Amino acid sequence: MFGLANPDRFLRFTRPLMPVVWGLSIVLLAVATWLAFTAPEDYQQGDTVRIMFVHVPAASLGLIAYGALGVSSFFALVFRHPLADAAARAAALPGAAFTALALITGSLWGKPMWGAWWAWGDARLMSVLVLFLFYVAYLALRASIEDETKAVRAAAVLGLVGLVNLPIVKFSVDWWNTLHQPASLIRADGPAMPAVFLAPLLTMMAAYGLLFLAVWLTAIRTEIVRRRVLSIRARRALEA
Repeated sequence: MFGLANPDRFLRFTRPLMPVVWGLSIVLLAVATWLAFTAPEDYQQGDTVRIMFVHVPAASLGLIAYGALGVSSFFALVFRHPLADAAARAAALPGAAFTALALITGSLWGKPMWGAWWAWGDARLMSVLVLFLFYVAYLALRASIEDETKAVRAAAVLGLVGLVNLPIVKFSVDWWNTLHQPASLIRADGPAMPAVFLAPLLTMMAAYGLLFLAVWLTAIRTEIVRRRVLSIRARRALEA
């Protein structure tokens, strides 16, 4: 990992991986979509169960992306890892998009199942909303500070603070009595769903994971190029 901290080495290492990761993510996404639409209706939820094939992977990736942002922020703040800030910044926008998708699809599922688009007293819903707000705050903070050094430090601190919310999101359904259903995938006694629903769900989660990896690596590579362009412009401005 530390060997890839060198931007040139990182670019060389990831260049051949990009078409592979993008290609696999697109293929898996197509397969997962086909499995989701060909799965049978649930005896209670009917066709509404198909929303879960989008909602659950999106919510999971929202957490994973913030975990990547938080860990990268730690290395940027403590160890001054050369690519850590770029990795944290690159994870923010796709992470926010996945979290927003989880909130939207959760509301679409909640209306027919709960009779309401939103439940303000539900711990899972509120903690995911807080997660989304951390993403928005991180992006806004980075955009509002012109000094790159100060922006890196302030954003890294905010990224680390937001890590506190991740276990709250994960265990909120266990710690409090909420409308949101408890975990049905990662359980001590195994997944609480039939294979006909488990297969498309796991395939979609794998597709989302590869899609995030592809977007993340592409964004990091773009950030490296952006910083090099800014450095060249600044050097030419000084020479002029």
